[in-house]
Amino acid sequence: MKAPNGSIAEENKKVLQFIEEVTTDIDEVQKRVLAEILSRNANVEYLQRHGLNGHTDRETFKKVIPVITYEDIQPDINCIAHGDKLQSCAPNPSQTIFMCSSGTSGGERKLMPTTQEALGKRFQLRGIVMPVMSQFVPDLDKGKGMYFLSIKSEAKTPGGLTARPALTSIYKSPYFNNRHLNPYANYTSPAETILCPDPYQGMYSQMLCGFYQCKEVLRAGSYFASSFIRAIRFLEKYWPLLCNDIRMGNVNTQITDLSVRESVMRILKPDPELADFIGAECSKDSWQGSSPGCGLTPSMWMLL
Repeated sequence: MKAPNGSIAEENKKVLQFIEEVTTDIDEVQKRVLAEILSRNANVEYLQRHGLNGHTDRETFKKVIPVITYEDIQPDINCIAHGDKLQSCAPNPSQTIFMCSSGTSGGERKLMPTTQEALGKRFQLRGIVMPVMSQFVPDLDKGKGMYFLSIKSEAKTPGGLTARPALTSIYKSPYFNNRHLNPYANYTSPAETILCPDPYQGMYSQMLCGFYQCKEVLRAGSYFASSFIRAIRFLEKYWPLLCNDIRMGNVNTQITDLSVRESVMRILKPDPELADFIGAECSKDSWQGSSPGCGLTPSMWMLL
């Protein structure tokens, strides 16, 4: 979703109209999308091997292209990963990157080739969520989002292509980092804290920025429940440090990433009153079973 040129209501209306257009005649949309994919990939070896011969209609596709598993196309994926016959394996070699699975199902990460354009479409889909929710929950365009986001390690394939987890690919893409500011993507965390490769420094700096701006926070969370639970445990352990940094308006020396420090210092100013408030909430008797910190950003702690 781009920055609103008019009111947020007008932008939401455009998004909802787009959803209406692509879901009114799903069958026709699916045929059109399939034809576009097959046309772009007409010269790819895999389709030629199965005898598609440039056809873009659904009937021929279903007739000659088999239903597959990951293992069936793994040799072709390895071909792309190793850079062998890249021109014949991928339609846009210069745009090809890899996303990789978490490896939780089989114990080994699976490589999934994609393109920068496909990442852009994923990012576009993310922009659809909030306008839909706004039909049922008012004022979602007000305030900021306190989200705990992080990148994971990446690698290079034998052919020199980058392989990253899906969310890391999005966070490192120009679609995320060059996004136009809009009310739904107004985060408390600077981009430098999200892209920090050190998990501790990234989490600490995001939490510091989030709680410093707690009066502006409308929503809080993470893309995985486990990440949000990890954030709560992190706060349980490090709230004294966070309070001290908010009190002094400075970032402690454990945060050594220069870009992270500079991005946080552009936001942080001394606020002893806020530090006292957070400290009082976090020092309550128990973090087990009850909800300490319930006075902090209600939109966050109501999730506990």
